[in-house]
Amino acid sequence: MREMLRRLIREEEGQTLTEYGVLLALIAVGVIGVLVLLGPKIKKAFEDVNSALQ
Repeated sequence: MREMLRRLIREEEGQTLTEYGVLLALIAVGVIGVLVLLGPKIKKAFEDVNSALQ
């Protein structure tokens, strides 16, 4: 396990940790954007289900 981590840190081929961080940030921004847009519709759907159950 340690050797694999050492090799991963030493190798400069492929994506770096910075690139993974940027990719993660872009995904997070996308998810937040979708939730902001769909949030009210999702809330209404849950309220409709709740009303139907009562």
